[in-house]
Amino acid sequence: MMRSVELFAGAGELGIGVSLAGFTPLVVIERDRYCCDTLRENQERHLWPLREWPIWEGDIGRFDYRSIHGNVDLISGGPPCQPFSLGGKHRGYKDSRDLFPEAVRAVRELRPKAFLFENVKGLTRSAFAPYLEYIKLQLSYPEIEREGSETWFDHLRRLKRHHGSGISGGLHYNLVVEVLNAANFGVPQRRERVFFVGFRADLGVEWCFPRETHSADALAWDQCRTGQYWERHKVPRGLRVIAEHTRRRADRRQEIPISFPWRTVRDTLEGLPDPELEPLTTEVYLNHRFQPGARSYPGHTGSPLDEPAKTLKAGVHGVPGGENMLLRPSGEVRYFTVRESARLQSFPDNFLFHGSWTETMRQLGNAVPVTLAKLLATSIRDRLIAIDKARAA
Repeated sequence: MMRSVELFAGAGELGIGVSLAGFTPLVVIERDRYCCDTLRENQERHLWPLREWPIWEGDIGRFDYRSIHGNVDLISGGPPCQPFSLGGKHRGYKDSRDLFPEAVRAVRELRPKAFLFENVKGLTRSAFAPYLEYIKLQLSYPEIEREGSETWFDHLRRLKRHHGSGISGGLHYNLVVEVLNAANFGVPQRRERVFFVGFRADLGVEWCFPRETHSADALAWDQCRTGQYWERHKVPRGLRVIAEHTRRRADRRQEIPISFPWRTVRDTLEGLPDPELEPLTTEVYLNHRFQPGARSYPGHTGSPLDEPAKTLKAGVHGVPGGENMLLRPSGEVRYFTVRESARLQSFPDNFLFHGSWTETMRQLGNAVPVTLAKLLATSIRDRLIAIDKARAA
């Protein structure tokens, strides 16, 4: 059995992916009561794999990892991203919501074989370059702790000296960091996030992120060259709206792409009734109700039906309009329902979100797409299994 610990669980999306990859969580930690309500409600509905999750609600800084006995194969989680989000206040390391130190503490105390952490792409901005390096070195050498009144910058310099010294020994992780676009892995959303994956150095693991499987080129080919996309959705020729950038991409392409086409909003919403046009039919789908009030304004024009969605966002003061709206071919806009947003984040249709529309959209805006989480966790699991087999041989 592969044993895991889930930090900053949110609505459970990363944890679901990790569980689907074959890991069994020893504890699932989350402090937000609305997220915990969502997790518990799905447990009460006996939704697998959440039904047997040991949920711990509270401040992660108060959790005692000595309560976990035995080896841990994987720690996963998404430390709160507001300090580094392009949509936030950009306080970074000055922000009390930066909980990367708690992620490092978990790694230090549990000494897992591997870890998987996620954060917003904004963390890779040049303004945060020193702190990103600081996070990387802390995750690489979690036993070299910050001392007393030592500033984070002085701690960074000490970590740099250790890293360059060539001294071996102690807890050390081989770290791989990369920004991934979820659309390139079959998620119907252009969602770029930075992922941190580390393997304990004594395991001797060489690992890299999985190859991309989907592309914009393949979607352009499907829409402009073969027309298979439109035929698959039975869209009449006169109603086919192809973006100019898609046409240009198709014109430049001479060979058939070997990847799969990006998945679009139309692909994802297939089979769901339109909540505005068919309000009475949406009752059979969880969290699928029309939300009025959507409007378009410069820079916020919604997600075109025949492209991957824009990045769903949580917003500092609720739900931002443009990123969380559907743009119809007619030019009209409406908000995505919670169920539609859940599909864009690849949650299963039987997953029920608890709370108001604003609150559930906040949970979704902070989520990692489930299918991408499963893909990464499966790659980590396969590498760990290979190590165990090699050692047993």
